[in-house]
Amino acid sequence: MTAKKKRQKMFISVLPGEQVEVVLAEEGRVNEYYVEMLHQAKTKGNIYKGYIHNIDNGLQAAFINYGAERNGFLQIDEVHPEYYSGGYKMKKGARYPLMQHVLKAGQEVLVQVVKEPTGKKGAFMTTYLSLPGRSFVYTVGRDQMGVSRKIEDEKERTRLKKVLSQMKPEPGVGLIARTAAIGQSKAALERDFKYLNRLWKDVRGKAGTEKAPSLVYKEMDLAARAVRDYLTTNVTEVWVDDKETYDQVKQFVELAFPRKPGLVKLHTQHDKSLLERFNLTKQVEEIYSREATMPSGGRLVFDQTEALTAVDINSGKIGGEKNFQKMALKTNVEAAEEIARQLRLRDIGGQVVIDFIEMKDPKHCREVEKTMRAALKNDRARTDVSRISSFGLMELVRQRLGSSAIAISTEPCPCCKGTGIRRNMEWQALQALKEIYRQLLRGNCPDPLVHEAEEELSIYLLNNKRAMLAEMERRFGNKIHIDISYEYDE
Repeated sequence: MTAKKKRQKMFISVLPGEQVEVVLAEEGRVNEYYVEMLHQAKTKGNIYKGYIHNIDNGLQAAFINYGAERNGFLQIDEVHPEYYSGGYKMKKGARYPLMQHVLKAGQEVLVQVVKEPTGKKGAFMTTYLSLPGRSFVYTVGRDQMGVSRKIEDEKERTRLKKVLSQMKPEPGVGLIARTAAIGQSKAALERDFKYLNRLWKDVRGKAGTEKAPSLVYKEMDLAARAVRDYLTTNVTEVWVDDKETYDQVKQFVELAFPRKPGLVKLHTQHDKSLLERFNLTKQVEEIYSREATMPSGGRLVFDQTEALTAVDINSGKIGGEKNFQKMALKTNVEAAEEIARQLRLRDIGGQVVIDFIEMKDPKHCREVEKTMRAALKNDRARTDVSRISSFGLMELVRQRLGSSAIAISTEPCPCCKGTGIRRNMEWQALQALKEIYRQLLRGNCPDPLVHEAEEELSIYLLNNKRAMLAEMERRFGNKIHIDISYEYDE
């Protein structure tokens, strides 16, 4: 018997003109969370007509001016051969030609943002374009016809392949059936294909008339993308708290799910927010915490560095020595499931290193690895998981789907500058006293001498260093005033 699929609900919370939040919950437990602040315009999925600003021979990459603050980054393996110019000879065993031999500065290219710009890095780009529809992804430059690997039912795979074989996209264009294609009629699939065909013609037409750099295709906003990409047959309710968004979502759902007229519901009980009404607020807030609590009481600690994310497992209450290995296995299995969920919620990408509780039995290690792989199966991002090493460490690599909620809504602490630690009050007070002392030693020191410090340090100086300040006043015959500055920056 196949396991019964759990009921899912989608929640779309909108602050008009400012912010959109999307929560996917399963049996009341948050599984996915996305947020978009409209002042931080998303560019992932957008298609631009740009031009090559310069080529770095060492990196074998081009920097593309597409109208953003920083140029985009385009590697040679992301350049379609149609952009190659002049005759070139491939070196023996080489997969790609040298970029400087086939491309030139100033050359116009049609590029799509694959990865948002982060920190000081520009956007990662490709010339292999793709347009996502409800049931298909329309691929320009790759003419393969296929079915998503996430569709596991062989009967459904065979049916979709048969439908695909009857569709005739133009040369150089491919179609990939998405999970949303499951159960869709042939007529509905053909409608989606025709829509994507029209969309590509519009994009191509705009690209032919616009001057570089310019935007030729803009990806949908979060609310529309959520319904297009995440609304599956497992979702039993869609709640929206904004009337205008509700009307748009309802219109889309009526086309995609004509047999589910009551699927979309409007939240009108404004004494509570949408997330508060369904007890989701606390779960969403935990996403921003360094720690995550496991059902048994153990804790996961996430530490992000420039190169990787480290995850530590604190077991909470583990039994005595006799039961240690059994409890270690139980805690690690539970941790593996929760880590997979947290990676999705926080959209943690790149390399992740997990420090599991030590297990001496190799069978226990294999069981934890199996649990982790099974838990990551539901992840929309691509993942690659290693085995647990002799040191109890597991490494995995996860594709980042976009700018995470944490990345777009947080900033480095002004006190610690993002390190997580800061100089203590005693050290800061001594530095302030050194500066006051240096000023008093000057021949033209003003009287009174005013020293500005942020509120916490000012209070510490007046409470703990009053005697030292009084001694300085007596010695130099000069008044010292400690003033609070609310704009003080160390």
